[in-house]
Amino acid sequence: MDKSVLPYLNPDLDIEERLDDLIGRMTLREKIGQLDLKFGNEYCTKIDPNHRLSVSPDSEYDYEKLARDFGESGLGCIHDNYSVPAVMNRIQRFFVEHTRLGIPVIFTGEALHGICGTRGTILPSPTAWSATFDTSAGTKAGRVIASETRALGIHEILAPNLDVARDPRWGRTEETFGEDTYLSSRFAYAVVSAEQNGDISRNDSVIAEPKHYCVHGVPEGGVNCAPANVGTREVENCYLPVFEAGIKEAGAYDAMVSYNSIDGDVVITSEHYLKTVLKERFGLRGICRSDWSGVERVKTTHHLTEDDKETIYLTKKNGLDCLGGCECSHEFWVNSLVELINEGRIDEENINDSCRRILRLKFLLGLFENPYTDETRWESVVHCPEHRAAALEIAEKSVTLLKNDGVLPLDTAKIKKIALIGPSSDHQQIGNYSSTPVYVEITSVYEELKKALPGIDIVQADGCGICDDFELSGIAADQPHLKREKLAKIEDALDDAVRLAEGADVIIFVGGDNELTSGECHDRCELTLSGRQRELILRLSGLGAPVVLVLENGRPLELSKESEVCSAILETWFGGECGAKAVAEALTGKINPGGKLPYSLPRSSGMIPCYYSMFTGKSNDYIEGDGSALYLFGHGLSYTSFEYSDLELIKTGDTDVTVKVTVQNTGKVSGDEAVQIYVEDCESTVVTPPILLKAFKRVTLAPGEKQTLEFSLDFNSFRLMNAKYEWVVEPGKFRICAASSSRDIRLEGFITL
Repeated sequence: MDKSVLPYLNPDLDIEERLDDLIGRMTLREKIGQLDLKFGNEYCTKIDPNHRLSVSPDSEYDYEKLARDFGESGLGCIHDNYSVPAVMNRIQRFFVEHTRLGIPVIFTGEALHGICGTRGTILPSPTAWSATFDTSAGTKAGRVIASETRALGIHEILAPNLDVARDPRWGRTEETFGEDTYLSSRFAYAVVSAEQNGDISRNDSVIAEPKHYCVHGVPEGGVNCAPANVGTREVENCYLPVFEAGIKEAGAYDAMVSYNSIDGDVVITSEHYLKTVLKERFGLRGICRSDWSGVERVKTTHHLTEDDKETIYLTKKNGLDCLGGCECSHEFWVNSLVELINEGRIDEENINDSCRRILRLKFLLGLFENPYTDETRWESVVHCPEHRAAALEIAEKSVTLLKNDGVLPLDTAKIKKIALIGPSSDHQQIGNYSSTPVYVEITSVYEELKKALPGIDIVQADGCGICDDFELSGIAADQPHLKREKLAKIEDALDDAVRLAEGADVIIFVGGDNELTSGECHDRCELTLSGRQRELILRLSGLGAPVVLVLENGRPLELSKESEVCSAILETWFGGECGAKAVAEALTGKINPGGKLPYSLPRSSGMIPCYYSMFTGKSNDYIEGDGSALYLFGHGLSYTSFEYSDLELIKTGDTDVTVKVTVQNTGKVSGDEAVQIYVEDCESTVVTPPILLKAFKRVTLAPGEKQTLEFSLDFNSFRLMNAKYEWVVEPGKFRICAASSSRDIRLEGFITL
């Protein structure tokens, strides 16, 4: 066959015309083959010794095995093939040159806060992005991820995570943008837009695949993949708007379907969620794909079927397009669907639609014209100075000051000795789903603080570990991307640390989480600092010197005791490869913390849920005391102070309101303030939260400087889903608040719509 004259290979033709021609030439097995994803590291001849899911740069592939498995059917996507572009090109060449129609594969990778493998820039965790309350941080992160991912030969990423995290016990909170729907939706739009960059054929653009569609962040008991026991109104109000922002508004091509059930409806088999909402209402342009072993769980976890073939039938007929890995063999997938079609149980048009969706992506990516990646360009793109600067900037802007009795910034003129204590003081925490730092040296807070304060005596001790499990995590053993190599064991030595800290002018404790106390399948029932960290902090507080607590963590922590004894608390998240530098800058006053909490921190582990937008109607007290959150959503202090004035509410349409507010820096140093606009529906026909975030803007002000900010509210800012499940703005009075946090309302006014 002379492929050069085939219409589907003619770049001058319309993509839909090329699709019609290609699908018309494909056998049924070739169409089904496009709907599968397999793992490149299972076919290579040499695994990268630094990363179990990466391929060594000098590896070849088992082409005979590739021919046996895919020579007849072809393949849609390849995952777990992290390497350099030359390696990608070797396996791509097989599909382009040695399959009947020469259909290239899409290379897929994990890239929540930097492309996985061993080469990418390690950005702060996504929760840190939203803590900036500045969507430009999400845009910068998205651009770094897209440009590095594509330069390494990967076309599609299984990110961002658009779950709204409402249960702090859930380990994957660190991957999300927090507990609030509006904040998460604005970051969803910013990140997806930056990653796809308007045209996915560009060499600095990737396909975004938001996950986990669509209610995964409020699992029963806080346990990963557990059912979400929420009703229709909560789904529509709280969770779907974030995916709508990422998919319908920003145009994400793909979506990963969650493992769980929603009010008993298993999402991966749900015609409502996959067809009616995702494809029809949101207009998904690409594919919806199962999460790792998600199809298999229909039988093993949800017990909807007793047979693997029946499981495939149930998922495929209701809207799932593609497998996401580890479900079954490629041969079983193809054979089962062929049988189901021959039996008349699945219409071949179902297969054609899914096949068309993934092939359209390959055309839009430009893979039929340019299936291979430049083999040298990555060296000037990946981990370049510009990207490292973006990682530092995001880390700096995310630092959130929870408490300060005046000890920060450090008054170096009065300090001779600093005791730097804690398991993360000399071990920087970067979080899960990141690149493994092989080709970059990641400095610790100890190293950065010594550089920043060369004239001060800084003594350091770990003091205690973060957790007792230093072996590979046994949780989710069937998912190799969750396994971790042995962590450096830190022996408990509390007495030594306390003795070392004696006589210090200030004590800085750096602790929080590591890869085993936060992350996928690392859910907790206790939210206190793990290990003996709290015990050590309490002992240090008895020495008489002020104690500064620096947190590097993923999920909300219960800090009731720490808040009592510490003079200052800095929340710095998982700060990525430049996180320690940002911490040192915040401690010394080189930067002024301006971050805000994207989630609330409970007073106790039993006080869950504690998100700020819970419905009214409950008592705020328990037998044990105050039932409100210790630090509420949007909270964040500064080394300066801000005054709000001149709130104006201007009605510009039936449901359109312009909000103006003036903010002035009334302190002595420059600082950032994230101004938050909340709305309350004063009287409604269904229960609504007391207040909901509907706009925000971060501004930098010099001492004495003032600025008038303007915000636009519209139908979506005032809407509710009424008793008939209709979106309406009910006539009546609304309270509009200008605030420094959801608890710190500075100004309020009322308007009638």
